Amino acid sequence: MKSKNLFFAIVAAAVFSSGIMLNAQTNDLIVNTKKLGAPIPPTMYGLFFEDINYAADGGLYAELVKNRSFEFPQALTGWTSFGNVSVRNDGPFENNPHYVRLEYPGHAHKRTGLQNEGFFGIGVRKDFEYRFSVWARLPEGDKVSKIYVELISPGSNEERQGLTGQDIIIDSKEWKKYQVILKPKATDPKAELRIFLASDKSVDLEHISLFPTDTWKGRENGLRRDLAQALYDIRPGVLRFPGGCIVEGTDLDSRYEWKKSVGQVENRPLNLNRWQYTFQHRFFPDYYQSYGLGFYEFFLLAEDIGAEPLPVLSCGLACQFQNTDPQAHAAVDSLAGYINDALDLIDFANGDASTEWGKKRIDMGHPEPFNLKYIAIGNEQWGQEYVDRLALFVEALRKYHPEIRIIGSSGPGSEGEQFDFLWPEMRKLKVDLVDEHFYRPESWFLSQGARYDNYDRKGPKVFAGEYACHGVGKKYNHFNAALLEAAFMTGLERNADIVLMATYAPLFAHVEGWQWRPDLIWFDNLNSVETASYYVQKLYSTNKGTNALTLTMNKRNVAGLESQNGLFASAVWDGDTKNYIVKVINTSNAPQPLKISFEGIAKNTVLSGVKCIKFGSSNPDIENTIENPTAIVPREETLPLTGTAIETVLEAKTFGIFIVSPSNMKKP
Repeated sequence: MKSKNLFFAIVAAAVFSSGIMLNAQTNDLIVNTKKLGAPIPPTMYGLFFEDINYAADGGLYAELVKNRSFEFPQALTGWTSFGNVSVRNDGPFENNPHYVRLEYPGHAHKRTGLQNEGFFGIGVRKDFEYRFSVWARLPEGDKVSKIYVELISPGSNEERQGLTGQDIIIDSKEWKKYQVILKPKATDPKAELRIFLASDKSVDLEHISLFPTDTWKGRENGLRRDLAQALYDIRPGVLRFPGGCIVEGTDLDSRYEWKKSVGQVENRPLNLNRWQYTFQHRFFPDYYQSYGLGFYEFFLLAEDIGAEPLPVLSCGLACQFQNTDPQAHAAVDSLAGYINDALDLIDFANGDASTEWGKKRIDMGHPEPFNLKYIAIGNEQWGQEYVDRLALFVEALRKYHPEIRIIGSSGPGSEGEQFDFLWPEMRKLKVDLVDEHFYRPESWFLSQGARYDNYDRKGPKVFAGEYACHGVGKKYNHFNAALLEAAFMTGLERNADIVLMATYAPLFAHVEGWQWRPDLIWFDNLNSVETASYYVQKLYSTNKGTNALTLTMNKRNVAGLESQNGLFASAVWDGDTKNYIVKVINTSNAPQPLKISFEGIAKNTVLSGVKCIKFGSSNPDIENTIENPTAIVPREETLPLTGTAIETVLEAKTFGIFIVSPSNMKKP
């Protein structure tokens, strides 16, 4: 009897709930198709790379050996040595002079050699190929010596320890590069590299390297394929690099210097990464930059993924959060070197062989220019000290390269004293874009849907260079944060005449080596996972259209305003695919009935069925992880049309994209 009553109670509740939904007020969204709005810039949705969270060495840069040139302050960091090993400092590469000498251990049954731990281990896959290379010589002029190189699984038993190995004959007293291909017989995310001296003759070893042969585009000094592919799949319009705070450095000595990051990879000097020590609770004393992933590789990556390159250069100010003493910064009257770095970078990217730095790019293997159009001076700098320095850069760049568009900073915040001071100063300097950064909580993103609706259209354009929703008490990549980012982005799209670029930040994070979260893509030594925020960025970028359209609800922009039921929306026309694309985000906890009407449709035009992409969850805290990478992913469905309108219900906490294909029509 109890179960029967329970059944009728459930049915009654369902009917009551349905009745509420049927009687709920429909949200009428009107898309005006008569007139095209502002063009959607190709650069609108892009990527920002900074070497934080082991994003470069140990991440996107596919090198598997840590401290390959023995240039860490403690020369054998990352290495275990055994037998007769010594470190020397008169090697063949001027900027990386250190190398090791392996000598006979004194007895035929003893061993001399090295073992490298990699970055949280060395991830290798069964039957995949890995290119080991080393610069070596015979220091005593012997005719020949030998080393044995192997990949091992330190945790396995003795019989299974060796995954693969090969001999290398060293046959020259001059420095020479040797390489072999290693093919492991098992998969191991925590393998290590071991090198034995396999002769009684000494050898010197420098720049010991191990790369998968299956890198992005197959390049020897290449990028990790799965991570680069994830960037390509977003179809980004711009790639900002190399930072971020590393551009500034904790001090000027540790700032990122682009000229040190190009040329022969073996001769690129080590740089201290400021994210090594920034957070005591996430301290990684072995976090350095090899510069193997340098400006040449960044430009190549931008070219590969179809993005405009956007380099950021130091303006002579070290990190202002960490330096209050004016003496920590380059004086205004001593900026010539910094300004020349900016001018030389343009030559490196765009110049021909008649320029010093254009010739260097050509010699590195890229005869065609990279077509650099944008350059940012400074990262999150602020105050009059920044304005004074930026003014000198603007003067020089306008004089020698008026074709380059200059990006200035609005400081580290999305509002406040420095923000209010810098925007007028950027107008006075006539920079082309102003870089705004905002890592803010849920309440901020919910309140900022109309942020750019009333920006001054006469001044510089906006680059939202770093942003992410940081949940209160939930600073990880949970779905609700991504949903609110999607809601905020409707305002970027609606204001495409003033907002030209936007990039989420940070981009990458190693699950064992992160300093900051949330992040767009997480990875370990063998796997990667695309977060909910990644899918939001991808959905926008791959459905950005070519022109904004006016979309209103009760004659107002749909920006989460009062009486809009937690809805945010934008609409575009895609002149390439001839589709209308409407994005609607329901941030509320209740399903919302929608009627999306397309006003101004020409006579004899037929609107066909609607492709609908939905990205939503009843669990706002759900996240994709290495263990469960598809916990939440977008799904597609088809909806009917009623004349020239879509009538549907958008579930609670859901991002919906509605793609409508008109036929028998002229371009609006």
